[in-house]
Amino acid sequence: MKKVIIRTDASVEIGSGHVMRCLTIAQNLQRCGCDVRFWMEPLAGNLISFVTQQGYETIFQAEKAELYIIDHYKIDIQWERDIRQFTKKIMAIDDLARAHDCDILLDQNMVPNFKARYDGLVPKNCIKLLGPNYLIMRDEFIAARQESRKRSDGIQYLLVFMGGTDPTNETLKILDALIQVEFVHIDVVVGNGNIHKEKIEQICSERGYHYHCQINYMAQLMLQADFSIGTGGSTMWERFYIGLPSSSTIVAENQRITTNYAAKLGAVINLGWHEEVTVETYKTLLNNLKSINVETLQKTGLQLTVTEQSNAWRLKIMELLS
Repeated sequence: MKKVIIRTDASVEIGSGHVMRCLTIAQNLQRCGCDVRFWMEPLAGNLISFVTQQGYETIFQAEKAELYIIDHYKIDIQWERDIRQFTKKIMAIDDLARAHDCDILLDQNMVPNFKARYDGLVPKNCIKLLGPNYLIMRDEFIAARQESRKRSDGIQYLLVFMGGTDPTNETLKILDALIQVEFVHIDVVVGNGNIHKEKIEQICSERGYHYHCQINYMAQLMLQADFSIGTGGSTMWERFYIGLPSSSTIVAENQRITTNYAAKLGAVINLGWHEEVTVETYKTLLNNLKSINVETLQKTGLQLTVTEQSNAWRLKIMELLS
């Protein structure tokens, strides 16, 4: 049995996206017979207990393994070189076009000239998995894509999800903007790491909105929604994959290039950098929803996420381990 260690973290500051996509990778590798363990630090807002509940052993220091998978913006090439004494192979997951000492590099984002983005930044023999053809998608999204429906009959069902921790407090801004706007159904999703989740739950209860915390049925909510207000992170690609028209607020620097480019291609409405996005910004969006061409947003998002094979990266990892 091949041993794989995933080095990643979640926190109030970092968010939950890295851990969630690594769980998808872990589930795929476990099905292929790998022994997968998570190395995470006990930061404020961590998901260590959640990962343990999913059935994975968690560790807090380096161990010998056939493969290390690193998904962490604060881990650099020197750390990767230092960990070589513990592993035969290293896989790096990145969005920022940084230098890596790795054997396989995965960056699922589409940005201008994405195929050449890591030229000169990784070893010559490194396997580069670049662009949306290598999207990391949970099984629920792969199944839901087959059920994607045409959205053109008005926006009645609204989905709000601003990331697991929502460190810039976008959800409360949106709730303020929604006071005088009516929808048939509103879903508001937060993660356990959202420090405002009790207040958000209270507001949802008072207004009759549907509140969800740390869920595993996001794809179903996306399927029933007509429009979603979200961020520019990995959930933006999930919305594209499902065919859900949406807006994106950029809440982290690593989201800026991808969100801007996706908006230029016509796949998303880009509201801009979070510090410049106000309650009034969200009010304007909500009041103008009737004039938005949701069919174009849906069509473009689906086209961007056409893949030759679901989770095509899994085969490459198993080839590396063989």
